[in-house]
Amino acid sequence: MAMFSAQSETDHPSEEARRRARPSIGLALGGGVARGWAHIGVLEVLLEEGLEPDIVVGSSIGALVGGSYLAGKFDELRDWSLSLTRRRMMSFLDFRLRGGGLLAGERLAKAMAPHLGDVRIEDLPKPFVAVAAELATGHETWLREGELIPAIRASYALPGAFTPINIDGRWLIDGALVNPVPVSVCRALGARLVIAVGLHGDAFGSVIASPDRMDEDLSGGTALTLNKVRPERLVMRQLFGDHEKAPGIGTVMLGALNLIMDRLGRSRLAGDPPDVFVIPKTAHIGLLDFAKAEELIALGREAMIRELPVLRHAYQALS
Repeated sequence: MAMFSAQSETDHPSEEARRRARPSIGLALGGGVARGWAHIGVLEVLLEEGLEPDIVVGSSIGALVGGSYLAGKFDELRDWSLSLTRRRMMSFLDFRLRGGGLLAGERLAKAMAPHLGDVRIEDLPKPFVAVAAELATGHETWLREGELIPAIRASYALPGAFTPINIDGRWLIDGALVNPVPVSVCRALGARLVIAVGLHGDAFGSVIASPDRMDEDLSGGTALTLNKVRPERLVMRQLFGDHEKAPGIGTVMLGALNLIMDRLGRSRLAGDPPDVFVIPKTAHIGLLDFAKAEELIALGREAMIRELPVLRHAYQALS
C-alpha cells in the first residue's frame, strides 16, 4: 500500500482541503552528469508511494529529469535512458573545434524536440525551475518561464563541454557550478518539506568511464588500423588520455566539476539542509557512464527506499 495514500472516498475532501492537510513538497534534483539517471529511480519510488512533488527544481541533469517528469514525458525519458549504449551516446555528441565548447549540443536538442519541443515552463502543471549560472557575472539564474528545452540545455551547459546558451541576452552555463543541489530554490518557492537528491555525496570514485571500455565499444570490440579509427574515438582518446599517463583535458574538466559539486554542495547544504536527503551510492560509476541507466535507476530506488522512514516522520510532523 502506498505510504501517502489518499483519504477514503466517503470523506470526499475538497482539493483545497487536501492541499491544506499536507505540507507542500519540494523536490531538488542535483547535478551529476550521467549519474543523474538515479533521479529516475528516486521519482519512481515517490510516485509508487503516492507522493507527487508540488515544486520541482533541477540543476544540470536534474533539470532534464525534473522537466521531463512535469511535461508528462517521464516514461519516455526512462525508456530512452535504458536504450543508450556508449556507441549510441557518442552519436548524440556533435564535436566541434570552434565556439565556446567542444560540443554544439544540437543533436541532443533534436533528440529532445519531438518530446519537449512545444513545452513552455509556465504551462507545466506545477512550478518548475531550471537552475543555471550567468557566465558574465556568476549569478545564479532561475529559469521559470519560456521554452523548456533551452532552459534545460542552459542548466546542463558544462563549461568546456557544451556551448553556453543565450537566453534573453545572457549567456548561461551549468547550474551545478552555483547550486549543485537546489534546496534553497525549493524553499524560496514555498516548499514546506524539501526532498533533495545529491549525486556527489560519495564523490571519491571514478570520474569518467574507463577509456578502454569506451574504445572497445566505439570500435565494436575489434582492433582498428590507424586509417580506420573513427574521429570520435580519436577525440575521446585526446580528451581523456590514458590512466597510465597524465589525465586528458576532459578528465581534468570532469574531475574539477566533481570537486566543485562536492565542496560547494556541502557548503550550501550546511546552511540550508533539506528535510530528507537522498544520496544514491554512485561513486563507482563514471560521470560519462550514460549507458549504465539500469544500474543507476536501481541505485536511485534503493537510496529513496532507505530514506522512506525519515520521509514518513517529516511528512507527519509537518502535516
